[in-house]
Amino acid sequence: MKPSIPIVQEVLTLKSKAYLSPHYIRAVLTGNVAAYKGATLGDNNKIFIPPPGHSKVHLRSFDPELGEWVLPPPQLRPIIRTYTTRYLDLQRGELTIDFVDHGPHGPASKWAIDAEPGSELGVAMKLNNKELFPKVDHYVLVGDATAIPVLGVILEGLPASAKGQCIIEVQEEGDRLELQTPADMEFTWLYNPEPGKDSKLAETLKGIPLASDSRFAFVACEYESVKEIRNHLRKELLWTNQELYAFSYWKRGVAEDKSAQDRREERQAE
Repeated sequence: MKPSIPIVQEVLTLKSKAYLSPHYIRAVLTGNVAAYKGATLGDNNKIFIPPPGHSKVHLRSFDPELGEWVLPPPQLRPIIRTYTTRYLDLQRGELTIDFVDHGPHGPASKWAIDAEPGSELGVAMKLNNKELFPKVDHYVLVGDATAIPVLGVILEGLPASAKGQCIIEVQEEGDRLELQTPADMEFTWLYNPEPGKDSKLAETLKGIPLASDSRFAFVACEYESVKEIRNHLRKELLWTNQELYAFSYWKRGVAEDKSAQDRREERQAE
């Protein structure tokens, strides 16, 4: 049996926030950030949002006498969503998470829009020290706005000798961000006013010549786009499973907690 990976959960508070673009919000959180030492920058984490009508985050707690985790009362249980840690500054005690502004209907987007300094957000992260990507010569990075945090982390960590393509679809031209990388990457920005509908990510990737060896693709976007890209790389171009990481971060028209099973099954459909 493999040893379980430690998971750290803390309630952090908003230190500052800023719009990086019309639809992109950066939230800088502070608190016991040192607890996340050993977590992987760019890895998925869980955020815990106060339920409607509440401002405090109530996390589960471990009862040593019962030997089990105890959930807060139903009316206080936070809303859980999956996000990505963009920056982790242990010296400054800051953890940064970027949010896409989807409007006030989604709980995470609404929190980011409404949050003020001092607003609480729970964050849970695995202390796994994993690698987001293998060391190869050629990279293909594909994602929509929800993937920009992890793509940004990967781009900054690529070796200077690497080459490749980075294709990102955002809502409008104003959402184009300046992403830094030491590698020789060719960037293609696509604009789609209705995210997830009529995406051109797969079509664009199919029109680009790709390396035949020493390669790796990281794909993270909406369910249908991931499905089409996976089929293209794995079944049409015969990329191996080790040469591709592809996972749908969301499914259009379906809340994250309702689409989780569909997205897991798509990933397993090799």
